[in-house]
Amino acid sequence: MARVCVIGGSGFLGSHVADALCAAGHCVSIYDRRPSPWLRPGQEMVVGDLLDAEKLSAAIAGCEYVYNFAALADLNEALGKPLDTIRINVLGNANVLEACRQNGVRRFMYASTVYVYSREGSFYRCSKQSAEHYVEEYQAAYGLDYTVLRYGSLYGPRSDEQNGLWRIVNEALTTGRIRYAGSAEAMREYIHVEDAARASVAALGDEFRNQHVVLTGQEPMRVMDLLKMLAEILGMPQAVEFEETEYAGHYVRTPYAYQPKLGRKYVPPMHVDLGQGLLQLIGEVQNGISNEGNKA
Repeated sequence: MARVCVIGGSGFLGSHVADALCAAGHCVSIYDRRPSPWLRPGQEMVVGDLLDAEKLSAAIAGCEYVYNFAALADLNEALGKPLDTIRINVLGNANVLEACRQNGVRRFMYASTVYVYSREGSFYRCSKQSAEHYVEEYQAAYGLDYTVLRYGSLYGPRSDEQNGLWRIVNEALTTGRIRYAGSAEAMREYIHVEDAARASVAALGDEFRNQHVVLTGQEPMRVMDLLKMLAEILGMPQAVEFEETEYAGHYVRTPYAYQPKLGRKYVPPMHVDLGQGLLQLIGEVQNGISNEGNKA
């Protein structure tokens, strides 16, 4: 099996992809600014910054495949930090591309978003669009093959306050209120992080070389319907609230409405049921709240 470097492998999605790669028999190294709290036996950990080109190149040396999940990924945070968004999401990714080129990497796997060619998504969308262009140009100029993975709305274990659904569940459990800042008619395609991770490994197949792959849920769902499902699970049928907010760069209907570049949607043959996935997330958030209470 192949040697694979997972950049940003200490985070939510990256750690699950690292685990899925190990399960598939690959030799995995993780490069991140912080040690992974989920490091498994057989996974190598390298602590380093995306902007440290020399250390990054050394970590990638000898790898056939490189995934990049390192990013400033929260839309609201990106809106307030446009320069940091450029440094991390554009310049940082360019450092990875150059390290891949110098080390003869077989294929670069880039974590993008379904926001990428939407009219919404603010500076986060801008950064991902720019980074995708660099990925494509590196292939055209240097022959560095790639797969762009465009993820939808992720949820599941190991998420934190940067994840929208985690924030909603956490607030529901701590305050008894289920609130959403935005339109009740907003549409999302939620995908469980473990499904996304398995699909990310499947994308190593030759048929996905130099392709843009869409990894989202089974079908679009109104945020209103998702929150009603959550309220029913938690026994809070009257708790759902919607708050119209000022512009924050979020799309309302669907990220597909304005995309000039199409991606191929990959649907895993088996997937985590949304209701079961919500129960799993609720249990993990509740455990986190209980542990914090025990420390107090």
